[in-house]
This record gives sequence, C-alpha cells and structure tokens, in this order.
Amino acid sequence: MSCLFVISAPSGAGKTSVIRTLLQTDINVTLSISYTTRPSRRDEQNSRDYFFVDRTTFREMQKHGEFLESAEVYGNFYGTSRKWIEETLAAEQDVLLEIDCQGAQQVRTLYPQAVSIFILPPSMTTLKTRLEQRGMDESKTIERRLAAACSEIAHLHRFDYVVVNHELETAAQEISCIIQAERLKTMRQLVRQRSLIAEFS
Repeated sequence: MSCLFVISAPSGAGKTSVIRTLLQTDINVTLSISYTTRPSRRDEQNSRDYFFVDRTTFREMQKHGEFLESAEVYGNFYGTSRKWIEETLAAEQDVLLEIDCQGAQQVRTLYPQAVSIFILPPSMTTLKTRLEQRGMDESKTIERRLAAACSEIAHLHRFDYVVVNHELETAAQEISCIIQAERLKTMRQLVRQRSLIAEFS
C-alpha cells in the first residue's frame, strides 16, 4: 500500500529547501511536480521545479478535470496532475506533494488516508526576515504573506504532524522519520508484507 504525503507551509517557511534536503537522502519517495501560471524564478527549471503554463492552458486543464487539486495563491494558479498521482500510487510508489494549505485540504478530502505535514517557521520575526532576504517581494507583498501565514497557521491542527524548521537538516530528518514510521504502520505492512505474513498462516 503506497503512501501519499502532503507537505504545506506558509510562504517563506522553507518548505522547498526542506524538501530538497529530504530528497537528497535515501528516503525513496517521488515528488509530484505541480503546474503553475506564475513566472519561473531565476534558479527554477521547467519540469524540475514546476510545469510552467499560461493561464489559458491551466484553465483548459482545470475544465477537463485534469487536476487533483488546484488553487489560486497570490494571483497565480497552481495544480496537481490527477492522472500522475493515481498512476504513481497504483505503481506502489510513495508520493510527496508540496502544496499550499488550500490544496492540502482538497487532497485530504479525496484521500483521507493521506499523511499531512505542516512546516512551521520558528518565529514570526524569522519568517519576516526570510521573506525579506529572498529579495523577491516589495514590503506590501511581504506584509500580505505574513498575514496569510497567520491565517494558515491557525488551521495547523488539521494536519497530522507539525515540524518546526529551526534548522534545515533537522527538519528534513524529522520528516524522514515521519515517512518511515508511516510506512511501518500495521495497515500498510499487512499489504506490503502479505507474502511474508502468509508463511505464518
């Protein structure tokens, strides 16, 4: 039985950096690549970080039900391929979704068994500093992101796990531990180890 892991965080909490660090380990989980209408940033590559599409293309995909979840965030659209998720899970490969809180709620509705993880910044001051150091947003946008962070954090009780990103490697290690523990749950081991268990029947 494959696992679907959903990771969300406020903008600037370090979600992408934590996940990149996590994927450099031998955790053996496949990262879903989202579609987005926002412009690529200078260090991003199409089909590696996102599938960058225009609004018309995104709307057409949305109309034809191609997204498992989709949301508008800060004026840009994001969506996860339904077909890719279904096929990857059917192939018994664990999947990791890096999505915003709106999308996480949609996924949990469709996949109640999904494991949801919220990355929490260590403080509001640290979050503001990280947003400022990115150098991508003007002050009004940063204030809007901080207000959105407060709103998102108010709903973290809906997630299965909360990881505080004090330090990148530690946060990645904690998420790795969550993934390993979920894989060892009895309901999943009954499926994954059915041949072994059958020997003792």
